[in-house]
Amino acid sequence: MCSIAGMLNIEKNKIQNISHKLDVMNDMQKHRGPDDTGTWVNQQEFIGFAHNRLSIFDLTDCGHQPMKDDRTGNIVCYNGEIYNYIELKAEIGGVFRTNTDTEVILKAYEKWGTDCVTHFKGMFSFAVWDERNQTLFCARDRFGIKPFYYAIVDNVFYFASEMKALLAFLPDIETDVEGFKDYLTFQFCLGNHTLFQGIKALEPAHDIVIQQEGIKIHRYWQVFYDLDWDHTEKYFVQKLDELLHNSIRYHIRSDVPIGGYVSGGVDSSVISAMAADMAGKGSYVGFTGKFGIGRLYDESMYAQDVACEHDFPLYQIDMTCDDFLKNIEKVIYYLDTPVAGPGSFCQYMVSGLAAKHRKVVLGGQGGDEIFGGYTRYLVAYFEQCIKGAIDGTTDNQKYIVTYESIIPNLTALKTYKPMLKDFWSSGLFEESDKRYFKLINRAPLLQDCVHGEMLNHYDPYQVFREIFYADNLKNTCYFDNMTHFDFKTLLPALLQVEDRMSMAHGLESRVPLLDDELIEFVATIPANFKLKSGDMKHIFKKSMNQYLPKSIQNRTDKMGFPIPFNKWIKNEAKDFVHDIFSTQNARNRDLIDNTRVLEKIEKENDFGRNIWGLLSLELWQMQFHDKKERYRKMIL
Repeated sequence: MCSIAGMLNIEKNKIQNISHKLDVMNDMQKHRGPDDTGTWVNQQEFIGFAHNRLSIFDLTDCGHQPMKDDRTGNIVCYNGEIYNYIELKAEIGGVFRTNTDTEVILKAYEKWGTDCVTHFKGMFSFAVWDERNQTLFCARDRFGIKPFYYAIVDNVFYFASEMKALLAFLPDIETDVEGFKDYLTFQFCLGNHTLFQGIKALEPAHDIVIQQEGIKIHRYWQVFYDLDWDHTEKYFVQKLDELLHNSIRYHIRSDVPIGGYVSGGVDSSVISAMAADMAGKGSYVGFTGKFGIGRLYDESMYAQDVACEHDFPLYQIDMTCDDFLKNIEKVIYYLDTPVAGPGSFCQYMVSGLAAKHRKVVLGGQGGDEIFGGYTRYLVAYFEQCIKGAIDGTTDNQKYIVTYESIIPNLTALKTYKPMLKDFWSSGLFEESDKRYFKLINRAPLLQDCVHGEMLNHYDPYQVFREIFYADNLKNTCYFDNMTHFDFKTLLPALLQVEDRMSMAHGLESRVPLLDDELIEFVATIPANFKLKSGDMKHIFKKSMNQYLPKSIQNRTDKMGFPIPFNKWIKNEAKDFVHDIFSTQNARNRDLIDNTRVLEKIEKENDFGRNIWGLLSLELWQMQFHDKKERYRKMIL
């Protein structure tokens, strides 16, 4: 796990002070790779790479990057893990001078060209300079686990693992209005948008080829929802167990000991249970966190149950408001962007604990998006069931659950009554895409804080519909449309947090649920097995309950690592938050009226995200916009 960065003059003209600029990019990302650092510049000085290394495979100096293939002259700069590198070495054949997955990328590119990415099982972002063809080839993994950002300024293509490493090369540091509208709506950006004007994200499962003739971006992988109506629930249960075991076997490959996040929920608990059993007694450890202010903010007892049942040590951190005040500005700095929820703070703290004991941890990201674990799916389906019952059009394939069968599981909505009241206050029984958009659209709640005259005509809803009704969804139901949208958009946003909060501490985080074979299989499972009678993640829980203690099997209080942020901002953190929104810069923002934001603080409910979203945004502007001169001076 590492950081990558680089630059290419597309017309192949010399880049002035290229070595110094690469050193600056490396320095901005040094937290990602504390074990080694390196740069490479070609003789004509029109292209160069920079790399920081966190050693996981082949701990010797043989893994130094950027890495050159002496026979072809090709150079690779790579961040991630190719878990099937051992199998690929055997398939490619020939002589390898290192035991690294980095060299496997070079050899795979030589053998298969740009198609090499389809052979990789893992998480990755990389750049390969093809010396013979004078071509730069860059790629990102299928799910967006590892980041890749780029900017094109004065015909120079810059790329990096983190956006902060690109800021010095921009003409100015400004907010991208389309990215801002995405953020207001979803609290994350869609497609290749970012919040920095001039910086784009290479989307998951995409590669990019840069030649003097131009730039081509290509999607190399897609998940297709070709539903399997021929097999039984028993088959899906057994196959899921087999595929997840195979994925974890790959994910525990390492030349250093591993551990795992254990939140107390189903996903992380299953991953740690399986991994601990495979790794053997004494080699696996778990990490969790809690807030000692009551049962609503503490899942540690469930995490402890998993650790006891599978016999691994569990390290725990107790987080306080004081920790929040001391660290939240660092969190936003490492994130590069405001994010969807304050859970990023928790991940930062638990990752800091984990980094004291391990270099590699496993996590449970992805389970809610691929199996359907968010309560809003049940909210949306409840409405559709009522509509179908009234109209007499209930159809198993379209609605997957009936009004009668969903009733026993509606207790999960007990704490969501205020949200239901608002959701049903307008638009009841509209088309399904409009109803789901209303469930996830946060913009109306923030509209009175926004200077609307500064925004353009870009409409996030149109992009939402394109994803919601994408071509890879065939004969699917409402449930598949909802989970697909979150899989394509929310999941990469959460993976960004996973990456940044772990790498802030030089820690590698792996996500075994995001395995291409597993994901492709799950996409074939009909939704009536995933949301059976309104039981969220039914098929996954049925397959995995054998690894879980009874306390987790019987849970009805899914929490999702809640943080008492809204309690703090009305008490211990009140002065801090008011000071942030009251500075002269804060009161003169182009896009946000922070005076209005201050008026909203006392009205925020305990689990609302509006104030967090706006505080996160303001801290981001303080960290990057207000310090723009600092970034400009770095390359002078």
